[in-house]
Amino acid sequence: MQVNTLIIGAGAAGMMCAAHAGDSVLIVDHAKTAGEKIRISGGGRCNFTNMNTTAANFLSQNPHFAKSALKRYTQWDFVSLVASYGISYHEKSLGQLFCDDTAKDIVAMLLSEMKQAQLWLKTEVGEISHDGSHFHVTLTRDGQATQVTATNLVMASGGKSIPKMGATGLAYQIATQFGLNVIETRPALVPLTFTDERFKPLTGTALPTRITANGTSFDEAMLFTHRGLSGPAILQVSSYWKDGDAISTNLIPQIDLYSILRDARHTDGRKAVTTIIGQHLPAKLVSYLADEIDMSGTIADQSDAKLQTLCENLQNWVQTPTGSEGYRTAEVTLGGIDTNDLDSKTMAAKSMPNLYFIGEAVDVTGWLGGYNFQWAWSSGWAAGQAITAR
Repeated sequence: MQVNTLIIGAGAAGMMCAAHAGDSVLIVDHAKTAGEKIRISGGGRCNFTNMNTTAANFLSQNPHFAKSALKRYTQWDFVSLVASYGISYHEKSLGQLFCDDTAKDIVAMLLSEMKQAQLWLKTEVGEISHDGSHFHVTLTRDGQATQVTATNLVMASGGKSIPKMGATGLAYQIATQFGLNVIETRPALVPLTFTDERFKPLTGTALPTRITANGTSFDEAMLFTHRGLSGPAILQVSSYWKDGDAISTNLIPQIDLYSILRDARHTDGRKAVTTIIGQHLPAKLVSYLADEIDMSGTIADQSDAKLQTLCENLQNWVQTPTGSEGYRTAEVTLGGIDTNDLDSKTMAAKSMPNLYFIGEAVDVTGWLGGYNFQWAWSSGWAAGQAITAR
């Protein structure tokens, strides 16, 4: 069987590429249905992009690499596509756009957009080789092997995150086979864990925070779990955190806590410090913190120095996670195909212009909030356009 373009991976990036790669396209996936990660994302409503997307919202060894694709196919281009299909959506917070109804609407839209392509599901990828002009790939479907010859090969098979959905890191293997460098990978947008289960008594408690890891801060909610810490703020900083690093949490970031406590000495002097703090933090958390932070006595008993120390402890609460929940629950994979080996305009390997890498497989990792989907759309579009122009 001969095709112009073979795309491995029918996820967000692969489907977007298939929609723009012209004629004679075969897109394959091991899953039973296309777009599985789209379907489960955003609580089933798919946070399909972010209105605030810029290259600054992505981590990469080369922070400039993503600029070309993101500027040529923007979040507004994808929003226009969504609107053209009559899919209703809303902004949840911080520029995040979600479907009003179901993520399946996005999958259906992409399937319609790539209707000129052949889609093979429940298909395993075997040996891949290149003879100097064409790729030769062994595909197995329903127990039958098919030899496919393709002028262009697009790796859209994602990273290592959520292995229960079949993530294998295949793109990294193919990159290495053809001489491309792979930046060391690790789980990102992932809950952080503590082996002593110290936060088990606080399981289910959530609050707005400002969390900092290695100089980067995020103001979002944090959630205590029986295994450690989660919630949007933790997922965000996990991309900047490395094993052995401490994280700093401002438990009361929205107010001038010191001024409030000083004023309380005059207006509520007889009240316990824990009572005053409890007006701004969950009671269960105040009780827990009282074991490690001195909150004894009434507010009237506290000197300015003691109040400053208390504020410092609450607004710079330092913890050192022992690990993360790993690829099992990580939303994305940090690292991947070295962008120095790729053309930022076409997403093709510089050493082999008809071999493309797109989406999560590339060393471009977005923040939480729709950014990684936008990278999938933009990089998939860029590769598709390049293939059509060849």
